[in-house]
Amino acid sequence: MKNVAVIGGGAAGLTAAYAAAKNGNNVTVFEKNDKCGKKIYITGKGRCNVTHDCSPEEFLSNVVNNAKFLTGSIYNFSPESTVRFFEEGGLRLKTERGARIFPVSDKASDVTKCLENYCKKFNVNFKFNENVLKITILNSTLSGIITTKGIYLYDSVIVCTGGLSYPSTGSTGDGYKFACLAGHKIVPLKQGLCGLNIKGNYCKPLQGLTLKNVKLSLCVNNKKTRELFGEMLFTHFGVSGPLILSVSSLINRLDLNSVRISVDLKPALTAEQLDRRILRDFEANKNKTVSNCLKELLPAGMISEILKRSGIPPDCKVNAVTKSERAVLLTTIKNFDILVESLRGFDEAIITSGGVDVKEINPKTMESKLVKGLYFCGEVLDVDAFTGGFNLQIAFSTGFTAGNSI
Repeated sequence: MKNVAVIGGGAAGLTAAYAAAKNGNNVTVFEKNDKCGKKIYITGKGRCNVTHDCSPEEFLSNVVNNAKFLTGSIYNFSPESTVRFFEEGGLRLKTERGARIFPVSDKASDVTKCLENYCKKFNVNFKFNENVLKITILNSTLSGIITTKGIYLYDSVIVCTGGLSYPSTGSTGDGYKFACLAGHKIVPLKQGLCGLNIKGNYCKPLQGLTLKNVKLSLCVNNKKTRELFGEMLFTHFGVSGPLILSVSSLINRLDLNSVRISVDLKPALTAEQLDRRILRDFEANKNKTVSNCLKELLPAGMISEILKRSGIPPDCKVNAVTKSERAVLLTTIKNFDILVESLRGFDEAIITSGGVDVKEINPKTMESKLVKGLYFCGEVLDVDAFTGGFNLQIAFSTGFTAGNSI
């Protein structure tokens, strides 16, 4: 039996604590807050998107950074394993649109309670309102921790402190300090799954407008690198919504000046079909202005900006629009370009991208290759994925791997 400390009582920490305790170890969770799972409480708008109904292969295709590192963990504790784990713990789950899995109760707190119950079943100790200040290392081996309340000796320490996103939940980057002390490299930290501030002043009139079933092309240095389909929305600062959150994680390590987002507002129509549709509408509304004629084709809020980009005056009569002007209009509708100014801050980012370099972590155990007895799992690692329950699953899988290996 080993004495094990788990730093952080979130999704990864509670799973790691349970797995280590089940193996017969004496486990203590150190949580700086007055209760566990503060970030779990706000995930999925308070409903907690626990995981995604998919195979390990499909899961790994949704990992943005370091999918290969996660392969063993995801196969050992897959989304299917997670569902079984929670349901055997008394938490009923349901699958919603997009294969996202939630508690039937729609209460994120029930997820935390289930994890806590598993831990209590195997006599995990909890120390709340106790902040870990430092890990202690002797001869490249973990020896213990120093907290605001004392000095403790441990055989193993599992760091599950999260990232920098939503710092109000206690995610203030403590794990990166511990990693640096142990000699680990930290891959630069970036906001992940966040909104984007955009260049130009055309956003405010569009604020609140949601675009559904659009195709978004991500272009880097004028080369298309990715196509995504779904929903996005305009805000007071720029753009957000599911599509944009995914894009933010794809571009957060790039020079944003090289990035262009191109939105196809009518992906169901080819350019030829759209041209015929516009001609048909123009023919039926010869004496109307272009802005009035386009109301059946486009969201009303976007018409002014699209005409501006097309070089067509909004009060221009339909019968005065030239063939070349119509061609530019068509191109603008199929390629509504957005240039990115910056990412929104960590206080709005759902996850942190970057973190402890996984090259220095054993993927089979989550143990440091530099310090024996020191483990890292969850968001503190340089692994992240798209929205849809993937990031919580990473926390569960890496947490289980770390705890189960002790």
